[in-house]
Amino acid sequence: MGAVRRSIGLWVVLFAAYAATIGLDATPGERFTDREAHVLLSASSVVTDRSLDLRNEYADRAWTEFYGGELTPSAGLTDGRLLEPQGIGFPVLIAPAYAVGGATGVELFLAALTALAFCVAAALARRLVPDPWPKGAALAAGLSPPALGAATTVSPEVAGAVLLGIAAIFALRVRERVLLRSAFWCALCVALAPWLAVTLAIPAVVIAVALARWLRRRNRGLTGFVAVEVALTSAVVYITLHDKLFGGLTPDAARLPEDPGLTGAQGLADHLERAPRLIGLWLDRDIGLLRWAPLAALAFLGLWRLWRSRRDRVAVAIPERVDVEITALLLALVCGSVLLVAAFLAPTDGGPWFAGHELVPALPFGAALAAWGLQHAPRAGAVLAGLTVLAGAWVLVAGRLDSDAALQPARGALPWGGAETFLPRFGDGSVSELVLIAAISAALVALVVREAFALRNRPGARPVLLP
Repeated sequence: MGAVRRSIGLWVVLFAAYAATIGLDATPGERFTDREAHVLLSASSVVTDRSLDLRNEYADRAWTEFYGGELTPSAGLTDGRLLEPQGIGFPVLIAPAYAVGGATGVELFLAALTALAFCVAAALARRLVPDPWPKGAALAAGLSPPALGAATTVSPEVAGAVLLGIAAIFALRVRERVLLRSAFWCALCVALAPWLAVTLAIPAVVIAVALARWLRRRNRGLTGFVAVEVALTSAVVYITLHDKLFGGLTPDAARLPEDPGLTGAQGLADHLERAPRLIGLWLDRDIGLLRWAPLAALAFLGLWRLWRSRRDRVAVAIPERVDVEITALLLALVCGSVLLVAAFLAPTDGGPWFAGHELVPALPFGAALAAWGLQHAPRAGAVLAGLTVLAGAWVLVAGRLDSDAALQPARGALPWGGAETFLPRFGDGSVSELVLIAAISAALVALVVREAFALRNRPGARPVLLP
């Protein structure tokens, strides 16, 4: 009950902060972006027509209820129907909120989901460290500018973060004690994630593989069969329904021929050219996550603690440490999969949304890892958490006081007094960008070599993945 009360308190604080962002423009002069307006139009169609066919909505200019610009179809007709690439799952999810409160109702619903996502982060973190570290890390991460910017953005990333976080909790419960209900709920959350956005399938697969491995190692055939059946049934229905409605395996098949597609790139080479994003998503002057949420540095400290713990075989001396290591490893793998999606598959790493938007599904997992880092370095962590919350407060205040402000990443000296100008802008091929990439690459190579030598001197230290 104590954990529930703490979660309720955390949820209330975060929900109040997210509700304060309602009414802030997504872009100067517009409450919603073009992409959000398309999603809201689909939700409106579900409410009014009980259908995702948008022909009536475009004929009636239904978008003018919440969007002041012009909206044109982003898909062609499929069997006489106009269904757009935002798909089925997310518009259906927000449709009840739209029916009750219109666009504002959707924003409130998403604010509630975002607050829930960081309650899930605290629950995951408690598997690593005791309170107050989980609550502190979840609160600071939840009040960061990226979380505030994403909270009321009409996009499926926040809902995906909740599903993935709940799936991870149930998967870890299965590892501790195999129960049919835990396996079922984990499989269901994993199965539902791609319905919200196809890119969520990749981190969902990471959790599904962990669940399958733990079930197989414990010889629980019936439970594993039920979990597999749930996932496969969802996959078959997904493929069949999307092929019928959109003319392909995913909603992306309905895009207009001139549209660049789901990833905005063609061929393997074009996607690999985006490798600098792996650093830019963290250190870019405008959209870098570390610029807007310094607390994220503690997640890297958590990763370092995980590596050192497994390398030095701490679990041999402290058996219960293996549970902490496995939890942290699962969190790290999910974060890594989301990072790869954001770096290589996202059409762009910047746009009419706040910094870190493509990394939102990983925020609860990163916040949980940050709690482990916060416990290890409480003083430095408190400074980073304070800076993160300060940046969040600045975003809210600037958004209310500046008539030209919007929830895009603000440009200029604030909130760090110009210190961020030492960071490069990635993607322009500048010398500072190349130097930073080279320096980080060299440091990583040196670290890998150093740790490889350390492992060689410990022949029995090689850890087993996800035991």
